[in-house]
Amino acid sequence: MAHHDHAHGPLLPTTPRLDRVLPAVATSLGVPGLTKAGDRPLRPARRAVVVLVDGLGAALLARRGGHAPFLRRLLQDPQAAVTIDCGFPSTTATSMGTFGTGVLAGVHGLVGYEAYDPDTDSVFNELSWEDGPQPHRWQPTPTVFEAAQAAGVAVNRVGPGFFDGSGLTEAALRGGRFTAANSLAARVDATVTALRAAPRSLVYLYWGDVDKVGHVHGVGSLEWGEELEEVDAQLARLASLLPRDTALHITADHGMVDVPLESRPDLADDAELDAGVRHVSGEPRCLQLHVTPGARDDVLATWRGRLGDDALVLDADDAIARGWFGPVSETVRPRIGDVIAAMTGPVAVVDSRRHRPELRALLGVHGSITADEVTIPWLVLDAQEQ
Repeated sequence: MAHHDHAHGPLLPTTPRLDRVLPAVATSLGVPGLTKAGDRPLRPARRAVVVLVDGLGAALLARRGGHAPFLRRLLQDPQAAVTIDCGFPSTTATSMGTFGTGVLAGVHGLVGYEAYDPDTDSVFNELSWEDGPQPHRWQPTPTVFEAAQAAGVAVNRVGPGFFDGSGLTEAALRGGRFTAANSLAARVDATVTALRAAPRSLVYLYWGDVDKVGHVHGVGSLEWGEELEEVDAQLARLASLLPRDTALHITADHGMVDVPLESRPDLADDAELDAGVRHVSGEPRCLQLHVTPGARDDVLATWRGRLGDDALVLDADDAIARGWFGPVSETVRPRIGDVIAAMTGPVAVVDSRRHRPELRALLGVHGSITADEVTIPWLVLDAQEQ
């Protein structure tokens, strides 16, 4: 493939990462045993809300901040705003594991949008969890929500009803009560109600439409800007309704890049790229290739030759040595592909035998190591002095 200037150049792992957000928030509420050296110091609070806006990358927010006066004001306040790294790969299922457990993918084991299960020698989707393993067995690490609940903090999770009891929720975000609400306005109202119901409380509010609009229309689109305006208005309303002793935290799970549909080779009709590949996990921006015995070096050479400067193609040992997954447990190691192809240029690689047409038609994509995909905001509005 042609050489491209890296407008979205690869970002090496930085600290802090998304794994430190919830432990730091819980610590500010008095939950013991969760801090690590280097954690962001937070002022103590009686109550806290953590809003996770799916797909709201830090670079995207900075670029489109004209649509978001409330968020822009927080972004411009050095006390309120830090930019963090979502971890690897930059995808929702992995980031939810990272966010919920306070550990990185190499320990929690949710290693991609689609994940390889060595016990069944098959790939399943960690978002839908269709035909997936038992969630608590797949991800046994206790969650921060469980720790907070055990410490006497009332924990409420607010999101779409179908998340309640889903495989991903049970694996990554279990603990406390779940409140179903559809619109963002209804979720804001449910959040305020939950906060007022207990003197010590932690509420997690999830919103997914920034990600959905970005996938369908692209992050440079008018529609993306309009969705950001709506989110900004509702977050400003939430801030205005919070009890005085409540801290507000706003973060995301990943960013996004737009990739032209014509820049996406399809493994189903590309015999060269498909040679030696037994299973494909991950997603089109960051594929994990599980290869036939003895084929690893050939697969590495072929993918490097074909993708050139548009991808960083590593064997798993190299990616692990670079710290992409954080520390990797013996249980998780067999889930990671033998070869990892992380896109750095405006390309993606699809597999129409596995990826549904709706997925292959999405303009906005993520999963890889570029700054636009990896950097996320962590904005804090401290509890007001009593």
